[in-house]
Amino acid sequence: QVQLVESGGGLVQAGGSLRLSCAASGRTFSSYAMAWFRQAPGKERELVSGITWSGGNTYYEDSVKGRFTISRDNPKNTMYLQMTSLKPEDTAVYYCAASSSKLIVRAPMRAYGYWGQGTQVTVSS
Repeated sequence: QVQLVESGGGLVQAGGSLRLSCAASGRTFSSYAMAWFRQAPGKERELVSGITWSGGNTYYEDSVKGRFTISRDNPKNTMYLQMTSLKPEDTAVYYCAASSSKLIVRAPMRAYGYWGQGTQVTVSS
């Protein structure tokens, strides 16, 4: 098993930047593909970005392409989401997730067996 803890959320003005971190503990971090999901109030949780176990392949949801960058540092057991040019519509709770399917970058929630508790991102206009 792997335990996941997100950090780095907060309140930022539109156009600003934040970097989210997801720290993993437990089983070897490189055994998992990772992803960031988000859930806005009244909406379903959606996939934002995914990354393979090695970091060699990534996926971005259309609305964040060119603004968000996913990365991982396997020796540090940490995944990141660098968010720039933030918009009010990016406001949501952001969750990191891990999947034992090491090569996936885009998959439904059920493919990810491990989840963090979430971190709130609020973008003011």
